[in-house]
Amino acid sequence: MVAEILEDDEERLDLIDCPVLVTERLVLRAPRKEDVDAIARLADNLHVAEMLSRMPHPYTKDHAVDFVRRANAGEIGKCVYAITLAQSGTFIGCCGINYRRNKDEYGGSRKDELEIGYWLGEPHWGKGYATEAAHALVDLVFRATQVEKLHASCRVSNIASRRVIYKSGFQYANTGMMDSLVAGNVPVERYMLDRRTWIGLRSWTS
Repeated sequence: MVAEILEDDEERLDLIDCPVLVTERLVLRAPRKEDVDAIARLADNLHVAEMLSRMPHPYTKDHAVDFVRRANAGEIGKCVYAITLAQSGTFIGCCGINYRRNKDEYGGSRKDELEIGYWLGEPHWGKGYATEAAHALVDLVFRATQVEKLHASCRVSNIASRRVIYKSGFQYANTGMMDSLVAGNVPVERYMLDRRTWIGLRSWTS
């Protein structure tokens, strides 16, 4: 399901030229205007919103229009993807790569640290799509950048997202708190994957 909806960073992810990503069952591409109705329908779900930090509930068509506009304008991070089914083109969720929402010892953003995030519409849970998308994002980061570590996080109560994170090779780092528009201040688990581990996992298994 989800770790973080990447909707509110002003920083740009200029170090990655974000290509269309094709996996066995999915195509990850930029969100489009024709996705608006599907975004609004799938995102308007409390079970989705309560696992994210910046997704409002109710989620309206206007929210979806604004999300697509901002994504295409590069206002919410450069690598924001619509997750679609390869055979039908059906929109099923979103994912992306962004700067980690963290501060360095001087109070500035840790621009050298990246994180992945994702959410899927509830009808598409339990089919391995989130893991497939996460693997594609992880591979892109380590192939297109020189970063040594990649981050991910999920709510403590989000068993499905934790499973995706583990299947993607991440290891537990620590527990912290996240401000969610819907759920308030909630505990989250943070995970880290280093380049050496990724090299050993390049043949992804389910």
